[in-house]
Amino acid sequence: MQPDVAPSRRVKTIQRQTLILLVICVSISTIDRAALAVANPLVRHDLGLSVSEMGLLLSAFLWAYAIAQLPIGPLIDRFGPRRVLTAGIAVWSTAQMLCGAATGTLAFAGSRALLGVGEAPQFPTAACAARDWFAVRDRGRATGWFMCASYLGTGIAAPLITGLMLSFGWRWMFVIMGVLGLIVALVWGLKYRSPHEVALGEAERAYFGTPANGGARAQQVSLRQWASLFRSGTTWGMLAGYFGIIYVNWLFNTWLPGYLHMERHMSLVQVGWMAAIPYSCAVVGAITAGYLVDWLSKRGASLTASRKAPACVFLVVQTLLVICAVSSTSNAVAIACLSGAMFCGTAATTIAWAMVSVFAPAAYTGSLGSLQNFGGYLGGACAPIVTGLIVQKTGSFDLALYIGAGMSLLAALAYVALVRGKIAVEQEEETPALVG
Repeated sequence: MQPDVAPSRRVKTIQRQTLILLVICVSISTIDRAALAVANPLVRHDLGLSVSEMGLLLSAFLWAYAIAQLPIGPLIDRFGPRRVLTAGIAVWSTAQMLCGAATGTLAFAGSRALLGVGEAPQFPTAACAARDWFAVRDRGRATGWFMCASYLGTGIAAPLITGLMLSFGWRWMFVIMGVLGLIVALVWGLKYRSPHEVALGEAERAYFGTPANGGARAQQVSLRQWASLFRSGTTWGMLAGYFGIIYVNWLFNTWLPGYLHMERHMSLVQVGWMAAIPYSCAVVGAITAGYLVDWLSKRGASLTASRKAPACVFLVVQTLLVICAVSSTSNAVAIACLSGAMFCGTAATTIAWAMVSVFAPAAYTGSLGSLQNFGGYLGGACAPIVTGLIVQKTGSFDLALYIGAGMSLLAALAYVALVRGKIAVEQEEETPALVG
């Protein structure tokens, strides 16, 4: 049982700095991945790309991002959040600048794929940072803050990218964002330190409550050790659950404006204002879920129940809200339901990452987080393609949204059926992670 020890003033300062840095990093990564979507019309016009070629460019990021999750987890566990995220930001920022120099489809697709590879460490390293600097009872709110930044970045992306394009052109927009990312990489590399790199006192270490916090060193995770994660039903439940969660998230991320314009017959001006409401609710959902998880655990709920139960409730409610949005003839009701659905979906996303830092064995947080992200972004990569094909075939978004509702429900069922709590590994595999 973790002792109820308050963090020292210095630890609180480090926690705040860590969260600020993570919010900045996540916001920049989200803006960079959204830049092409915002620049879509100008890029297609200047490079003479067809709609299908633009679809290739938009999907190149998602597939590369998903596949890169598999090797990135062990690298994070081996080298730690500071080194891996610094390298990742540098890679994706370089890729962003290469987008500005691209002259054809293949070069642009390659740059977008490199962007996906560079961004792969972002959320697994954030989960590791939350594990390192926050006691178990405080990790939910920490997770909520860095997760909300992904939607904060989405909200910032359109006006920022549009302003840069109008001022400097789309090529220089990519270059400027790349340079900004390199500055962020430098700041993260210089400022962030793991607990074992900081001279913590005995009382400060007592706050963390376990040897895994406040003193664990990065170590190499062998292929055999990494594969041992797949022996647990919890791992499979987290993969399957996150597949459904991110499928719905990316259905909204890529098609919500199109749905409001094409299905709900809103003007482009109306779409701009109305789409901002669900995205704002998503930001609130991330923060709310983080605090809810900690509130439940501090009031006696187990680590498993405090995460699994609310995630399932949010996903079932999201299912019902999406169905109500499709069924309603009122645009106001539809917007309200979609706003609630995005609130619930982002809350479930936050809780999924709050699971990683407490269900992973010591020294496996990066590996488990990257596996979860791999499963999630397979769903994310499928969502825009499946939705586009359905809309093209049927002329309506109804079936696509019903499938999204079904994915949300299946995610809840995966958590109920498979997630059982902390993942156990053989003693001889776990012991080295607790040494040093």
